Amino acid sequence: MVTQITSGIKISVLTNFEDSFYRNYKLHFSFSYEITIENNSKDSVQLISRHWEILNSLENVEIVDGEGVIGQKPVIKPGEIYKYSSGCYLTSTFGAMRGYYNMINFTTAKNFKVIVPSFRLSTPFALN
Repeated sequence: MVTQITSGIKISVLTNFEDSFYRNYKLHFSFSYEITIENNSKDSVQLISRHWEILNSLENVEIVDGEGVIGQKPVIKPGEIYKYSSGCYLTSTFGAMRGYYNMINFTTAKNFKVIVPSFRLSTPFALN
């Protein structure tokens, strides 16, 4: 598990290799990840959008930007925890993801970025 705290918001990430499969005659590797967002600040916040950089050991970086996470824009009150699971596909046996969430602080009405630490995506049989 990797963890990082930005402005009182703690992000923790757990990853798992799911399976491999062929699509369009090309081998793909499926990974899942669970993200825990813990609000250790004194203010309520809302996750507005996300930015991901998905690094594949064989290809270029894929950038993914979007609203919220898994179709939601959660409001997280002080002391609350929000968890969600998602996944990605790689065409190599290992890679990584990193990014950030754009959030709004309801007390100050200011937007701020919360860093998601770089986390490894690796098949159990890949050389490290």
